[in-house]
Amino acid sequence: MNTMSSRMGDLLKEKLDQLQCHFTWSPQKETVDLDDMMYRFQDSIDLNLKYKARSYNQIAFVNCLQGNSEEAIQNLKEAEKILRENHKDAFERNSIITYGNYAWVHYHMGQLDKAQSYLDKLEMICKPLTDGPRYTAMIPEVYGEKGWSLLSSAAPYYEKAKECFEKALEEDPNNTEWIMGKATVLSRLEAFSGTPESQERNQSVKYLQHVLELDPDDSIAMVLLALKLKGRSEREEANKLVEQALQKGSKDPYVLRYSAKFYRVQGAVEEAVNLLKQALELTPHSCLLHHQIGICYRMKLNKLGNINRRRPATQEQTELISQCKYHFGKASECRPRSAIIPMLDLADIYKKSGEYSKAEEIYNNLVKLEDIRPENIQQICLQAGSFELYQKGSESSAVSLFLKGVKIEYDSEERKKCKEILEKWADEKHCYAPRDSKALGVRGLLYQLDGNKSKAIEYFEKALEIDHENEEYLRALSQLRHSH
Repeated sequence: MNTMSSRMGDLLKEKLDQLQCHFTWSPQKETVDLDDMMYRFQDSIDLNLKYKARSYNQIAFVNCLQGNSEEAIQNLKEAEKILRENHKDAFERNSIITYGNYAWVHYHMGQLDKAQSYLDKLEMICKPLTDGPRYTAMIPEVYGEKGWSLLSSAAPYYEKAKECFEKALEEDPNNTEWIMGKATVLSRLEAFSGTPESQERNQSVKYLQHVLELDPDDSIAMVLLALKLKGRSEREEANKLVEQALQKGSKDPYVLRYSAKFYRVQGAVEEAVNLLKQALELTPHSCLLHHQIGICYRMKLNKLGNINRRRPATQEQTELISQCKYHFGKASECRPRSAIIPMLDLADIYKKSGEYSKAEEIYNNLVKLEDIRPENIQQICLQAGSFELYQKGSESSAVSLFLKGVKIEYDSEERKKCKEILEKWADEKHCYAPRDSKALGVRGLLYQLDGNKSKAIEYFEKALEIDHENEEYLRALSQLRHSH
């Protein structure tokens, strides 16, 4: 498109970058699994779930990134139609994101005049709403939609999503959509062991209860709340909530999935598998459902004891291994970037069944991933490091991976485990090879991380007596001597 390089195209791009819409917030092609996103948003439209306009906007963005701009325009027309029906009096406030997406898609199509016409519309809509930017208005509708967009894209964006819901709720505190968004993002962050939210795990409960006060029929809020009510005194209430949610939302795959997780955690694995298979019939491309089914089969497998040379696999174990491989494999294949846990689970099954080369291939691919959550990197380091140490007997590779996990300043369970393995390894090494420079250097680093400066200096000096030119130890020593 020859006009793209013209001054008009450059000026237009500067304006488009100021917009609030999927093209300026969402992670780009390199950081998300576009096909998986497309399936998820299409499923929510086909199943006639709430907030179809949101799904059409998100599909338009994915279509445009995949080069299907004509389809993207049709998606945006559907979103616009639904917004006009649902928000008669407040259509303009609710159309800011859709119009921003229109402008971007037309720009990608080289239709600069049409893109400009949407910028003009946005300027007219936003002028009375804000004294801020010309082409957008930071109102609750915009913050809320941005929150949901980030929440549905990839785990590294959850913290930003939480901030967006908080901003939306500042001005519109009783909006169930935004309260549910905040509850959902809190419950996900609470599940990561290194987050501040994981230390105070009942924040989401408060928001889920508030959703049900405002909308007693919200079946997803019911099951999410049930999952959080783990104490004995609350078990009866939790069971009632799940039963109620299943009565109301038996055709909602989210309700089925969360209910299955509830039953699995309670140990009712057959009930969980049954619900997950029902959900899979409704959304056959769902990676998450395949992963959850795999977890259920793995629970059954683990109950049957270990497999080793002395105890080869029984027929039942062989069948369960096959089911785990199938479902973890399905969960991984459509989400090569974001299905990190299913891939680790698949590698673990390969390890259990003695297929080490397949496990190694998965670990090698995972180690290369970038732009992922810190605890995911630490999970990869822990599992890949353990494989190198215990299955392959490669101390050097294992230690490097454990150190990588420990050096990430994110206080997850995986980091603690990496640290424990390193401490144990360094202690054992010291017993039979007291002058092993690697073990001395590892001890120095662990003392450094613990803030024990004098011990760290002592061990780095000992390591350097043997490995004189080691740059890492020299750098660490210099840093420690010059720190106050």
